Amino acid sequence: MRLNQFVKSCYEVLPSLSGYQQPWEITAAANEIIRQIVGRLPADEYEIANGCAIHKTAKLENDVRIKDNVIIERNCFVAAGAYLRGGVYLAEDVVVGAGCEIKSSFIFMKSRIAHFNFVGDSIIGNDVNFEAGSVTANYFNEKEKDIELLIDGEIVKTGVKKFGALVGDGCRIGANAVLEPGSALIPGKVVGRLQHYDQFKR
Repeated sequence: MRLNQFVKSCYEVLPSLSGYQQPWEITAAANEIIRQIVGRLPADEYEIANGCAIHKTAKLENDVRIKDNVIIERNCFVAAGAYLRGGVYLAEDVVVGAGCEIKSSFIFMKSRIAHFNFVGDSIIGNDVNFEAGSVTANYFNEKEKDIELLIDGEIVKTGVKKFGALVGDGCRIGANAVLEPGSALIPGKVVGRLQHYDQFKR
């Protein structure tokens, strides 16, 4: 599968991703990918320290916690109490709401993650909106099994135990929705409020 079938501009925004075959390989290597990109960013445009690069036009409110390697691009907004860890990339004009946790994920341009969301080991396309309190689960805690995705009606085995979601451009995720580990949402997909999204309908 090709990532740009879900996220149209991903390789133009981050050419480094073209060296990876699958989305779950990207999220597993998120820390290293971000670390390498940070090393190439211009110091006159970013505040760079300890593996993190924050564009000088980005705004971070009080008590934002950053652990590991993180890039926050132009005109992003990260609200109070957000926690970014495990290698996180926020493309231009991304909004992360208060109390969110983002882990080992790539979030592309103009997407909005409202307050009290968790997004783990995921790739989120352009212009995606997560309403408040949704969860992108990344691990089958009760089963400890490898993640599988359903792409074009075919089951794709990942061989990994942690992967959240591949969310295509323009998707809408309702408040308090839960995306099962390994969710693959085609561009424009709508997940309703309080919905437990399971593409396999287990």
